[in-house]
Amino acid sequence: MTSQPWQNLKTSERVIAVLDAAHSIEQNQLEEFLQTSISEHAITADVHECVLPLVLDRENPVTTPLRPLLDLPGDTMVLPLRVVWRTSLQEKSTRPRPRDLLFGSPRRPGPFRARRIMRQHPERVVCIAGEPATIDQLRDRLQKLQGVEVDNDALASFVAGQAGLALDVAERRLQGSRYKVPRRVASNLLASAKFRAALDEVSAKTGRSMDDLFHESEEIMRELIARPQPFWLDVMAQLNHWVMRLGYDADVVINKEGLARVRQWSREYPTALLWTHKTHVDGFAVNAMCADNDFPAPHILGGVNMAFAGLGFIAKRAGAIFIRRSFQDDLLYKAVLRQYIGYLMEKRFPLSWAFEGTRSRVGKLMPPRYGLLKYVMDSAHATGAENLHIIPISISYDMIGDVKDYAAMESGATKRPESLSWFIGYLRGLRQPMGKIYFDFGEPVVLPKAPSPDDPRELQQVAFAVGVAVNKVSPITLPSLISMVLLGSAPRALTADELSSEVVALTDWARKRHIGLTRDLDQQDPTEVSDLTDKMIGSGLLTRYDDGPEQVYTIAAEQHGVASYYRNMVIHYFLNKSIVELALVNMAQLEQTGSDAFWEEAERLRDYFKFEFFYAPKEEFRRDVNNELSRYQPAWEAALDEAGAPLAIFSRLQPRMAHAVLLPFVEAYRVVADVMARHAPGDPLSEKDCVQKSLAYGRQAYLQRRISSEASIGKLLFSNGYRLMDNLELVDGDRDDLAERRLQLAQTFRELQRRIERVRAAALP
Repeated sequence: MTSQPWQNLKTSERVIAVLDAAHSIEQNQLEEFLQTSISEHAITADVHECVLPLVLDRENPVTTPLRPLLDLPGDTMVLPLRVVWRTSLQEKSTRPRPRDLLFGSPRRPGPFRARRIMRQHPERVVCIAGEPATIDQLRDRLQKLQGVEVDNDALASFVAGQAGLALDVAERRLQGSRYKVPRRVASNLLASAKFRAALDEVSAKTGRSMDDLFHESEEIMRELIARPQPFWLDVMAQLNHWVMRLGYDADVVINKEGLARVRQWSREYPTALLWTHKTHVDGFAVNAMCADNDFPAPHILGGVNMAFAGLGFIAKRAGAIFIRRSFQDDLLYKAVLRQYIGYLMEKRFPLSWAFEGTRSRVGKLMPPRYGLLKYVMDSAHATGAENLHIIPISISYDMIGDVKDYAAMESGATKRPESLSWFIGYLRGLRQPMGKIYFDFGEPVVLPKAPSPDDPRELQQVAFAVGVAVNKVSPITLPSLISMVLLGSAPRALTADELSSEVVALTDWARKRHIGLTRDLDQQDPTEVSDLTDKMIGSGLLTRYDDGPEQVYTIAAEQHGVASYYRNMVIHYFLNKSIVELALVNMAQLEQTGSDAFWEEAERLRDYFKFEFFYAPKEEFRRDVNNELSRYQPAWEAALDEAGAPLAIFSRLQPRMAHAVLLPFVEAYRVVADVMARHAPGDPLSEKDCVQKSLAYGRQAYLQRRISSEASIGKLLFSNGYRLMDNLELVDGDRDDLAERRLQLAQTFRELQRRIERVRAAALP
């Protein structure tokens, strides 16, 4: 234990020793520790002992013994002391046992267990001292917080809170940073000048009295504020690992250099960790990653629908903040939430949540909803937080148990609401081998000053910047690449050699462009590749036929929707090259020359899919396309002036990928365009009705083989197709040529479909 707290007492005349003792055993230990330390460090001050059992009630400790001592002169030092009960001098943590749920945390034993530990394992008993401060210093802190003169009752409560905080800091040096948790949040908020000013605004707008608002604020805080405790953090960590290991390898792959940067940012700045949302395992995985790497437990924001019996109880005591689903007209709830989030940012407690709305049921990152991000930015603006670091976290999986449910919902099935019985059934579904989990961290989006919440464009720009950043660090996985290759060749199966050749070609293409690859792909380990392929077959995703002269692979019957999910997780990396291929084929078909024709078609194609992908600015798109084509043809723009050049350049674009990347979107949009073309121009067609008609017509088109795969049939695909039609002013209007323009767009997508088939014919051996 450091001697610094004691060194600070050498010049003091008076000391209040606050003994944080839950029972007489701890009190005796602390009194002995105090006397030994006074003698060892030659402390000559008058020492006044005060027993405050802070560990029994950290939020509202009994301060009666402390109040009269605060009348001592202002230069009196307050020194907090505590007993730490360690599980081992070599370990920073322990996993709770089932009996600990009955008999309490081993870190805070009762008198009987404490005596036994002291008798059998005295080395596990460690006394610590927190950083001392004078009464005047503590009074000044409180006065600065409240903005008014303080009385002794308020000062006593504040001193007790500061003593507990100082001891928590000292204890973390023994136990680890993951146990950094906020204390006395409600009382600190209620006492702050910022909070009172926020309530003044609510009072002015609603006409309600301040007393009434304070009373309801306390009720909201009891519902809203998380109460993380070390014991329950350990319980949650064990639950996290158990859930993850139902289906995933214990070896989680983490970019340690990226995590080190995130750790440093979270110490220096207010931080928000936004993770991609692919499965309900995400939240468990984030918590486990933080705990395993001694990262402060983030406060995970979520909807109150997830606070069901059992999980909600544990999660709230491990840092989860459950927010009402709807409170737009509740000014007081919004004010309390805003101040609470602002307080956590000010105290450097990281916030965390799933990038809301991005958990696409078709696999790729979708344009987000702004709910939680808006609340956080609103809080940062209202409380004056500066340099907010919004850090994207990519969570990737070899395989995902939820995907079959997503595919079913895309086909029209109803989503089952979350509940305890749902959660138990969900856990049962995880009991299958699904490979590894991967973590990586994108560059932060930094807000020197949070923009006004009344500026929706700023919010949208931040959200899309986060989306682009997280896409850049999401690795390509083997199941994603296999799914992409086999869907691109469907309905044709590929031999083992053909499949391997395609995977190797795409992997080499990605590696040369410094795109992240998972270890099994990057190292081409035959054992890992074979093991993961077997897992895909075992899950029913792939079919392997062994009875012919050659072993062949294909997507299993009725699994194209599932396979498309895996493919869509990585197709953003291949999007620009796919657009290049189609633009060149178009020039070759129309016998066009010149770079202007190329760019016109490339940007037209890009615009068609703007509701499907996070786009970087147009200048960056042009730069990426130029870099890509320059790999195959130096001075390619000049070369396009020559007759036959588009086809010649296209012939060098290996590997080809437009058929594997864009065909489902083109086919889905063709279905929507056909539905629109058949619909009377004067008859309104809502998005919901259009999607339902498209689902029905899409199934017919698949049976007639007008579209090649069931992966092209999905509610979200059709919904985005409708949004494109609306963007092109084809949904409604009074123009005389509306029917003709709808028919022209349907013909455009048919032609684009044929163009993609030409790319596929050139790609397949």
